[in-house]
Amino acid sequence: MKLLIIALSNAIALYCAAASGAEVIVSNPWVRATAPGQTIAGAYLKITSATTAYLIGGNSTAAKSVELHAMSLENNVMKMRPLARLELPAGVAVELKPGSYHLMLIDIVHPLVKGDSVPLRLTVEDKGGRRHTVDVKAKVGEPGAMGGPHGTK
Repeated sequence: MKLLIIALSNAIALYCAAASGAEVIVSNPWVRATAPGQTIAGAYLKITSATTAYLIGGNSTAAKSVELHAMSLENNVMKMRPLARLELPAGVAVELKPGSYHLMLIDIVHPLVKGDSVPLRLTVEDKGGRRHTVDVKAKVGEPGAMGGPHGTK
């Protein structure tokens, strides 16, 4: 009986976390290394929410601001635009990657050097309008066009 009560308590706790939108998993976060004098950098990751939610932005001590952006090809021209929010469908991994959705670190306060880590605090809003934060450490990767945290292309 005691095991049943413990199992039921754990199930209720997991349900409540998922229902509140607090269950968000971030994997493979990385940020581009910067060149001397560069004041912006892209940040990339995979994010999965247990329930439908929205990534609405973030912040970092490494930059004065962090914005959510989307890239798209229009008439053979790559265009970048800010997004107010990005839907995170329940249980689906949404990838922020070069040439697509990404976070833009603006007015970087110090150079981002390959191998270092950058703290990011992501803001996620659940369907009820409640905001939650997710803290991650993003590895600084290659500065190249498609370079990842380990120099992969």
